[in-house]
Amino acid sequence: MSLETTLILFKTDCVEKKIVGEILKRFESEGFKIRGMKMISLSTETLNEHYAHVADRPFFPEILNFMQACPVISLALEGENAIARVRELLGPTDSTVADKGTIRGDFGVDTMRNVCHASDSEESASNELKRFFGEDEMFSY
Repeated sequence: MSLETTLILFKTDCVEKKIVGEILKRFESEGFKIRGMKMISLSTETLNEHYAHVADRPFFPEILNFMQACPVISLALEGENAIARVRELLGPTDSTVADKGTIRGDFGVDTMRNVCHASDSEESASNELKRFFGEDEMFSY
């Protein structure tokens, strides 16, 4: 087991449904430690960088509109094997096939309106944490 820090974004559907606290409680109940947390409005530049792998797709403007509908909450969580464990708690990206009991299975609607984004590898976690948090915005305790 290795101690990891991962990024979670509470997407606009999560914020608008007022379920941030309930989902955060699920992560904390699993023993994860919050290293950083903030509410932000996402710029087009940040979203272009974050979703660079689909920025040329015809549905990208819909992602921009969705992710800019209201502020999101970025969360840095630390724990043993945090990346894999967080993704397991979330369930598959497509909420329509996520099991009940997973976050997306309980609260998600589809592939985009799936409540949270989570880093999928150590490399993406490192890059995403730098994208959404300054060095002075993450804490160890």
